[in-house]
Amino acid sequence: MEFEIFELSNGIRVVHKSTDRPVAHCGLHIAAGSRDELEHEEGLAHYIEHCLFKGTQKRKAFHLLSRMEDVGGELNAYTTKEETVIYTSFLAGDYPRAIELIADIAFRSIFPEKEIQKEKEVIIDEINSYLDTPSESIFDDFEAQIFAGHPLGRNILGTSASVKSFQQEHILQFIQRNYAPNRMVFSSVGKISSARLRKILEKELETALSFKPRHMVRPNGYHPQKVIVQRQGYQSHAVLGGRAYPADHEKARVLMLLNNLLGGPGMNSRLNLNIREKYGFTYHIESFYNPYSDTGLFGIYLGTDPGTMDKSLKLVEKELKKLREQKLGILQLSKAKRQLLGQVAMAQENNTSLMLGYGKSLLTFDKIDTFEVIRQKIEGITADDLLEVANEILQPHILSSLIYKSEPQNKHGIPT
Repeated sequence: MEFEIFELSNGIRVVHKSTDRPVAHCGLHIAAGSRDELEHEEGLAHYIEHCLFKGTQKRKAFHLLSRMEDVGGELNAYTTKEETVIYTSFLAGDYPRAIELIADIAFRSIFPEKEIQKEKEVIIDEINSYLDTPSESIFDDFEAQIFAGHPLGRNILGTSASVKSFQQEHILQFIQRNYAPNRMVFSSVGKISSARLRKILEKELETALSFKPRHMVRPNGYHPQKVIVQRQGYQSHAVLGGRAYPADHEKARVLMLLNNLLGGPGMNSRLNLNIREKYGFTYHIESFYNPYSDTGLFGIYLGTDPGTMDKSLKLVEKELKKLREQKLGILQLSKAKRQLLGQVAMAQENNTSLMLGYGKSLLTFDKIDTFEVIRQKIEGITADDLLEVANEILQPHILSSLIYKSEPQNKHGIPT
């Protein structure tokens, strides 16, 4: 069997894949991200992720950080718009140590006042570093434009002002409101039987947290906007896109294939071949599809010399028009499917990514598709399906754009 799914007595769902490799991976996925923040809590979910490592009822920060590293393992965490994840990689013999540590962090953190105040400076430095990198900040500014007035439009990191305002009581209120067994999934990939894993989890993941429903507000109406922001720098940056399908939509997988064909990670994507390789206008150009529980975001990013921005955008529009008007031939469609399937298979060779992917899927859909199911769904996509989705998502009148416009500069960085 490719993986097993079961539920603990406290309601936490578990997915496990047994392997013969010496290194194992596991993590706790919590359905609580930046979209669960109240208006005055911008950046709180991410702040809590940092503060979880600042001390528990029985360990100080140093001992938390050293617990897995002392046996050659790694401990990490991240926050997204819809989830918080604590995970670790380690030698398979250390499963009890790994699970006990994750449970200690997730359920018994005490958030010492001195430590959580100190962490604010770390996050503010992270915010400032991000703001100094337009090729990163433009994605969040674009999302704020697409989901204006909605929690999905807020920056996961928050602002310097919001982070400075956080106190211990805010952390505890957010956890009380959002952390619950029914909103948690434990994922594991490693050399251990399901029976032994269940026994360890039942012992270590005991929690007094009660079940809590998740109240997500659907995004409001969407109004396309074209925004230009003047910024200093050698490059201009642009994102073009708009709303897309939610993660469970029947056409989501079709859009994934379309996105991969247009500007996915392959060097042979249409955007890369016809804009970077043919004209040399841009070093980095890509398309992306971010599906959420009840909506989605599709976009195209490029960074280029200020003098070639207009030409680059016209070439992008030309590629979008082709997708809307020209049906893929049998050979083109077959190659696109094989490429995406190969990428999925390659990703599943990375057991860290596999463990995280299993957890996210079970948390979001309450199920996990096997590779065979994924293959069948991708193989079932037709050229008509791609054409239909292209005309639903890529119409010019429903696309927004955000441009960070820089003035052309000479070699000394002086505007010309």
